[in-house]
Amino acid sequence: MNASKRIFLAEVREQPTSLLTLLEHVGAFVEVGRACAERKPATVRLVGHGSSDAAASYGVYAFGLLPGWTALRDSISLSVYYGAELDFSSSVVIGLSQSGRTPDVVSYVERARERGALTVALTNDPASALAQAAEVTLPLEAGEERSVAASKTFFNELAALALLAGAAAGREDEIWDGLRRVAVLLGDAIPELEATVVPLATTFAYVGRMYVIGRGVELGTAREIALKLTETCRVAAEPLTSTDLAHGPIAALDSMFPVWTIASHDECLPALIDAAARVRGAGATIVASGSAAAEVEGAEWRLPVPKAPLAVLSPLLSVVPGQLFAAALAEAKGLDPDRPERLTKVTLAQ
Repeated sequence: MNASKRIFLAEVREQPTSLLTLLEHVGAFVEVGRACAERKPATVRLVGHGSSDAAASYGVYAFGLLPGWTALRDSISLSVYYGAELDFSSSVVIGLSQSGRTPDVVSYVERARERGALTVALTNDPASALAQAAEVTLPLEAGEERSVAASKTFFNELAALALLAGAAAGREDEIWDGLRRVAVLLGDAIPELEATVVPLATTFAYVGRMYVIGRGVELGTAREIALKLTETCRVAAEPLTSTDLAHGPIAALDSMFPVWTIASHDECLPALIDAAARVRGAGATIVASGSAAAEVEGAEWRLPVPKAPLAVLSPLLSVVPGQLFAAALAEAKGLDPDRPERLTKVTLAQ
């Protein structure tokens, strides 16, 4: 891979440092988390596109598991395009955007604020339109992200959502320490993971389709890995929960249709293991990643990561093998992961 095609890979390597920079702003997250708790929200509504939407999937679990709040990836179209007169007065709204310039995310946040929501912007640009639209802004501190394919943005969005949810629950010290330890674990793990994905990418250079299976806190991870494979490698990758697989998609599997599984040590692991058994029964190749990769029987390839200090933080580790694999697979296919065709850094409304 020549130097012009190493930006995405370099930014994956920068994620531990970006995380530590984000953690310097813990005071701001505590302040906003307390404000959210004072609101006693009936609902936390998260909106974003692309990688930010995948991070929102994780936010559903971070807020559900830490402060015990109902959270959802909300419909942007319902408010912005259909003009539905929704009551946001008991909601906390979180808009996620690397650039802060995604038009319909900005419009959604503006309308939610007008209708009584406490609005929070999570963005890499504190001077952006999204930051201006929201009542409060929290920094992502991902640093400059030059590759069109996001890595640091998604990674720090996960950390920011965990830290905000932890602060809302009064558990910011525990989450902060867990995230700090994740940065150390990841920094140590990346070199070996990089080496491990190279032969896998060479073997899978023919691949044009793939399922990525995750459940619970790892559903957002599955969505992000699938997105990276689609945009950087031209692989038609579809994210599924372990239960989704059994409701139709399994019929498409054969020996030329690999399945990536994300196995972490949490309550959803038995369902993931059961899904992998179904995949194996269909004759498809299994890639097992995550801290519990060793527990996925019959996997032809394993990409284990360290066990997270807290189960809710597992996605920050388990997403990295997928990112590194996407970079290696793009090289094996002769593609440029930094400049995918027909894609730009800012998601414009269509």
